[in-house]
Amino acid sequence: MTLADCDRVSEIRIRGWQHAYRGLVPQAYLDGLSVTADAERRRAGFAQRTGVVNLVAERDGSVLGWAAYGPYRDGDTHTGDAELYAIYVDPAHLGGGIGQALLAASLERCSAWPRMLLWVLEDNAPARRFYERAGFRPDGAEEPFEAAGVSVPEVRYVRTLAG
Repeated sequence: MTLADCDRVSEIRIRGWQHAYRGLVPQAYLDGLSVTADAERRRAGFAQRTGVVNLVAERDGSVLGWAAYGPYRDGDTHTGDAELYAIYVDPAHLGGGIGQALLAASLERCSAWPRMLLWVLEDNAPARRFYERAGFRPDGAEEPFEAAGVSVPEVRYVRTLAG
């Protein structure tokens, strides 16, 4: 990903949230998401060395998907594992293998870590199936995500990478 990709990545992320989480998080929260504000935050943080790696998937010169990964965050403590922070595909291009390609690239680049973890909304059945097909399994950890004052449960998934 380059700095020039920030606007498109923010558009994919926000439209992805609005598509994937409709009915799972309050609509007022989804309606309040701003591509412009997200892009401004993304550009501001782009040059910082945070350990986050951003990948984009392109087809014919157009960015159609985005993934981000890095060290697993357990509060302020980094564990020895990798974490898939996000993966989103332009809703108009779902089902075309873009998400699978981004996940495969993330897994390959994290192969030196013992495991990869990720968080997914408990009621997001399509995402859970996607991760389970890729070898991820829930490990029993749960954590709520708060959206517009509503607690939305997330579950943690894990996949062994090294060893």
